[in-house]
Amino acid sequence: MKNSMQKLLLMLAIILCTSSLALAEEESSRTLAQANNPLANIKTLNFHNYYLPSLYGADDASVNQMFIRYAQPIGRVLIRASLPITTISDGNGHYDSGVGNFNIFGSYLLTDPSESSQFGVGPMLSAPAGKSSLGTERWQAGLAAVAFIANNPKLQYGGLVTWQTDFAGNGNDKTNVMNVQPFVILQLGGGTYLRSSAVWTFDFENGGTNIPFGLGIGRITRIDKMVFNLFAEAQYTVFNDNFAGSKYQIFAGINTQF
Repeated sequence: MKNSMQKLLLMLAIILCTSSLALAEEESSRTLAQANNPLANIKTLNFHNYYLPSLYGADDASVNQMFIRYAQPIGRVLIRASLPITTISDGNGHYDSGVGNFNIFGSYLLTDPSESSQFGVGPMLSAPAGKSSLGTERWQAGLAAVAFIANNPKLQYGGLVTWQTDFAGNGNDKTNVMNVQPFVILQLGGGTYLRSSAVWTFDFENGGTNIPFGLGIGRITRIDKMVFNLFAEAQYTVFNDNFAGSKYQIFAGINTQF
């Protein structure tokens, strides 16, 4: 399993290091900053993949989860929808694959879109969309808050905080979860940047906590009117208490803005 993760990390590193692309042009500092802005006033289609080679309490099990995410600004409201596609292996040759819970939230921009510091807040809804083994059968609702600070062209930071709890549906999967995703982007020049964006999970229903730390690299480039943002980030759990999370994982993806 370690060899598989090392091969994956090496492959992503090679892609990132060779992704300058002949069609790319030198980007402005604003374009580079906005490429990682979750509140950017632009349509986005993102593909995010988490590979978890080892889990707490199940060393032989592994999980691969890909999120398809689309964001659409409507006035001062940014709508973001996410659908996960998950594959779980128990380590004995048995696999379970399918879609998980569909999630959507609307973030109302509290600040002027032209400002370098932006804040948004709004409601969140999750709906059962697939197998109960890959998600909960219950509907969930909550809140989402987003911040993005880009006062410095070399350094951007912010965070996404979401909270949701169940309110209807089948099954007994009670949920009351808060996710906190602080992120830091350090621009190295030429469209290349360092990043950290691991998600902290606080399960209030079951008393579980999982706090990872991430460090990765990304590359931003433009082709015609589209901006592509390719990245890979290694994440290691620094604190886990009563939560079935991963010991370490690889987070990789591609963001497109158009």
